Amino acid sequence: MTIRNYSVKGMHCASCAAIITKKLSALDAVAKADVNLATERARIEFSGEPLKVEALNGVLEKYGYSLVEEAPAKAAEPEPAADRNATKKQEKLDELLRQKRQVLVALPLALIFFSVMLWHGAASAIAGLPHFPIDMESWNSIALLVAAWMLFHLGKPFLRGVVSFIRTGAASMDTLIGLGSLVAWSYSAFAILFPTLRDRLGLPHESFADAAIVVIGFVLFGKYLEARSKLKTGEAIEKLIGLQAKSAIVYDNGQEIEVPVEKVVKGTMLLVKPGAKIPVDGVIFSGSSSIDESMITGEPVPVDKREGDTVIGGAINKQGAFTFTATGVGAETMLARIISMVEDAQGSKAPVQNLADKVAAVFVPTVLALAALVFLLWLAVGTPALGFNVALSYAIMAMVGILVIACPCALGLATPTAIIVGTGLGARHGILVRNAESLESLSRVDTVVFDKTGTITRGEPSVTGVEPFGETTTSDELLSLAAGIEKHSEHPLAQAIVNAARERNVEPVQVTEFKALEGVGVDAMLGDEPVRVRKPGDNESARPEVVRLQEEGKTVVVVERNGKPLGLVALSDTLKPEAAETVADLRRMGKRVVMLTGDNRHAARFIARQAGIEEVIAEVLPGDKANAIKKLQSEGRTVAMTGDGINDAPALTQADVGIALASGTEIAIESAGITLLGGDIGKVAQAITLSRKTMRVIRQNLFWAFIYNVIGIPVAAGALFPLYGIFLNPAFSGIAMAGSSVSVVTNSLRLRAAKLNRSV
Repeated sequence: MTIRNYSVKGMHCASCAAIITKKLSALDAVAKADVNLATERARIEFSGEPLKVEALNGVLEKYGYSLVEEAPAKAAEPEPAADRNATKKQEKLDELLRQKRQVLVALPLALIFFSVMLWHGAASAIAGLPHFPIDMESWNSIALLVAAWMLFHLGKPFLRGVVSFIRTGAASMDTLIGLGSLVAWSYSAFAILFPTLRDRLGLPHESFADAAIVVIGFVLFGKYLEARSKLKTGEAIEKLIGLQAKSAIVYDNGQEIEVPVEKVVKGTMLLVKPGAKIPVDGVIFSGSSSIDESMITGEPVPVDKREGDTVIGGAINKQGAFTFTATGVGAETMLARIISMVEDAQGSKAPVQNLADKVAAVFVPTVLALAALVFLLWLAVGTPALGFNVALSYAIMAMVGILVIACPCALGLATPTAIIVGTGLGARHGILVRNAESLESLSRVDTVVFDKTGTITRGEPSVTGVEPFGETTTSDELLSLAAGIEKHSEHPLAQAIVNAARERNVEPVQVTEFKALEGVGVDAMLGDEPVRVRKPGDNESARPEVVRLQEEGKTVVVVERNGKPLGLVALSDTLKPEAAETVADLRRMGKRVVMLTGDNRHAARFIARQAGIEEVIAEVLPGDKANAIKKLQSEGRTVAMTGDGINDAPALTQADVGIALASGTEIAIESAGITLLGGDIGKVAQAITLSRKTMRVIRQNLFWAFIYNVIGIPVAAGALFPLYGIFLNPAFSGIAMAGSSVSVVTNSLRLRAAKLNRSV
């Protein structure tokens, strides 16, 4: 299976997307084709060797569409997202400028003729109101000329939609607008240019040229507003791309050489000065600093870094200069992968969109058939009651009104615009969404499962207690002795003891003749006295404090001097500071919270109690974690699994939504639908809030898009006329149609200001 991404040219509405999807999916070499109206991109999965873009365009060009292949990123080369985004944005800005020029001419004309239309209608209905100073016959002739210019010049895309429909049978929104405007103008031209024949045939005197002007003017205005709004939905990608550094300082034998960031290769030694952006990912070689990673991880507090710590390209060095070795460049950097992930998510489809896609695929042909049927019904039913002359006027207005007001664009934009804005909002908070399906599934989750080590806990041991056995030794003296011995060891427990001494400002003693004893502990000499840090012996194991600590799941070591036990040091993996608050937030949201771990039940229950988790599944092998998730799902639960994304990969894959925690530059995205940067599990509640708010906006968009057409089409057809004598002028249909898509995009843009405060 090979996947390729393409930019789509000539696509204007949801029906266009449906046509392109249908034609591409019909090709034998194509396994699946997804076309996104909001991003104007196509994602094609080929069952074998990808077809050349020329072959794809050979199928699409007769319908008025074409594809431009997007170059895939290569690991050793710079990620092309920045260049691609800049090119696409410039193309959209150029198109927006062209649309603006059209609107500056078309909208004033539409407003003028619309005002005269209202004036004429009001003067006919209200006694004493003066009539328009120009006689309507002369005004209709002027309207005919203006409408001809607007239709055959500004309205060329709509007429091309009509021609394409005649040639291929494939209809789009442009077809509807083109047909409606063309019918209105053609009858007006006939009625004005051939008055004798018009009267001989008993046809109405009405001119609909002004309606064509208003329709085209407001549709062009609506398309301009829609394009401008859609441009704003991509701001998240633009901001991420803006984080990329343009240059880097290579540090070689004391020499500082500034080079373009594209020239940096793995292993290069780089220098970062205060206030500068870190150009690529790497590991600090010398120096220390406080680094602002907020735009990447969502964490507002700068992070202190020193030798051996990882740094992320795009983060800002707040203070202190340091050198570091480049470990990730080009498409391998964390920022490049985030951009790629956000782009993929924004181009993906949520399952909730399937209904809208199905409707859009048959919408335009249905509307065309409905418009023809309503035209015939008005003639058949209206002629006996109103006379042929009046019935024909209403038939034309009904047909044109239906063609104009029916717009599938709102349906097509309802889901993707919300997904684009929602995933962009998540990226700004360090929540990376792999695809729209994961975002939708997360909104339905009722059970959240956490791994223990590295998820609920920090994932590394730390000293939790230092207890002398008698009053002859203080806790600081005991820790000083233990740290003096352990500073020569590479064991994680040894490093935890040394770190504890440093944090408490306890100076380690100086020892000699250090040696490790396999399975026992470590030995050294303090002057001429042997000292040791070891496992508890039989005598110590029976002591109440040792029993208590071990029942809490803690590791206990005994510190011995000259053969005499002086006391113990207790170590354990400690709870993350945000764990208890996160569990409380999830419970307030009505979620069932479960801890799933391979650790022994004593350690698991102790940590679970601290976090406020009541349900614990312990002593589970990594391979069996997926079965534990399956069991929960068999109970009818929708499960989100939260883990480190590596050891928990099977469980993350099995869950309805996998949530991976990523620290440093490691992003475990292959098994998870959601990735949380910075290792902060507090983002789990924020991610659920994000999914709920995004899905709420999508449902609002779909509701209004459907309800708009459900109400608008019958009104345009004249459904209110028999009861209330109200008939919708096609000009109002044009205004309503223009507003529908704009309202959907505007509603989606509200998400940009949403607060992810872990509650909805």
